[in-house]
Amino acid sequence: MSMVHVEALTHGFGDKNIFRNVSFRLLKGEHVGVVGPNGAGKTTLLKVLSGQVIPDEGRIEWLPGVRRGFLEQHADLRDEETIRDDLRSAFARLYEAEREMLAASEKMASAEGEELERLLKRFGNLQDELERNDFYGIDAKVEEVAAGLGLTALGLETEVGKLSGGQRTKLLLGRLLLERPEVLLLDEPTNYLDTAHIEWLTDYLKSYPHAFILISHDTDFLNEVVGIIYHLEHQTLFRYPGNYDYFLKAHEMRKRQIYDAYTRQQQEIEQLETYIQKNKARASTAKQAKSREKRLQKIERIDKPTKLPRPKFKFRVASEPVSVVMKAEGLQAGYGEPLYAPVDLELKRGEKAAIVGRNGVGKTTTVKTMLGQLAAVSGAVTLGDRVKPAYFVQEDHTEDEHSALAEVGAQFPDLTQKEIRQALARCGLKSEHVFQPLKALSGGEQTKVRLCKLMLADSNWLVLDEPTNHLDVEAKEVLEQALREYKGTVLVVSHDPSFYEGWVTKVWDVEAWR
Repeated sequence: MSMVHVEALTHGFGDKNIFRNVSFRLLKGEHVGVVGPNGAGKTTLLKVLSGQVIPDEGRIEWLPGVRRGFLEQHADLRDEETIRDDLRSAFARLYEAEREMLAASEKMASAEGEELERLLKRFGNLQDELERNDFYGIDAKVEEVAAGLGLTALGLETEVGKLSGGQRTKLLLGRLLLERPEVLLLDEPTNYLDTAHIEWLTDYLKSYPHAFILISHDTDFLNEVVGIIYHLEHQTLFRYPGNYDYFLKAHEMRKRQIYDAYTRQQQEIEQLETYIQKNKARASTAKQAKSREKRLQKIERIDKPTKLPRPKFKFRVASEPVSVVMKAEGLQAGYGEPLYAPVDLELKRGEKAAIVGRNGVGKTTTVKTMLGQLAAVSGAVTLGDRVKPAYFVQEDHTEDEHSALAEVGAQFPDLTQKEIRQALARCGLKSEHVFQPLKALSGGEQTKVRLCKLMLADSNWLVLDEPTNHLDVEAKEVLEQALREYKGTVLVVSHDPSFYEGWVTKVWDVEAWR
């Protein structure tokens, strides 16, 4: 059974298509992963399916009555609600049924005859609905999902308004999983999740009884949870059965086949053009030349295989600092109350450290305290002479109307437009991205703009808070290599050991400080 049928879908911004003539069917229970480079249109495709974006052309037919849920990275929540109440709102329909059932029960006390019969029947139907949907097990379900995603550690009575951007995303994911729609649309669900929570989500989705389409750059996660890969690139969507590893092999074979077909076609075109050129003016061969000309015109040209620009991140050391870049003595970070016991830390010139630990233990708070953006609860932090930090903030989603070119130009007014465009191009951004509003760029493209500013910064200490969120596989590999080769000092917050384990010189586990 087809849950949704998509036919000849085309969409773009301005005069530039993001995808063109995309067609596919999602069958009942299918688990699909969408992959492709940053900016290929993956998030836009999910927004089109969810109805948030109206496509330029094409047709989308959902099976009547299908419940679908969309995980947005940035959505509004009610700040005054608690985490528990927000998760419970996934069952709003059942709570309404309970209220109606209780109201019917009260009315039965004074009802008679046909009215009593009607109320009894309605009461029974509502009771059956609640039992069928395990209404009395809601709190257990809420606590299971909250624990699995790390929300329990924050306190289920915590108000939503006190949550960070990453914690709010986890709350949205938890509510969506509790709703259990027949089609889940998930955009980067593992962002902001620790290893243990990714493992829980992996097990949850592997046994999810309904269909889902998810975007992820976490290849291990994809290998575990999906059975079909949709690859979006060069405005075209291709379907590959199997997990991510199978896709890589099949995609490589397909690329070779396309290149071989393109080469053969170019040889055929060249031979036809040569024959036509030589023979169209000769009376004895003009007829054959005309025939070949018609044949040439009917050839459906294969586009030349092209590779998207590969980013080239490279960070420079503006000037050498003293030998001790940062020293913390008896440091306790937090907002009023300390998050851990006093710790002594030291980061020397050229060292590369990772700060790790589950979400909510204080990694970002510690970084901000080291940089002087937050006051320490106790203890002191000292930066060495000539230390110039450049800070990559984890939460920086923008709704700005200005372009990437204007964003970088405002921070580096001494650079010419040509120099800024060259820097953005090195980060893997094409010409059309440079002039688009920042809010129209994908999460990965926005990350590349921010990394571009880091490359241009007058610094010698890179401080990066979850820099790989939203980056595609290739960009993440290039960033890892750039940080490995960087001659300065690095402090990185990351939940991805595969990203930092090969090049950091020390690891600070915030949970151990508690």
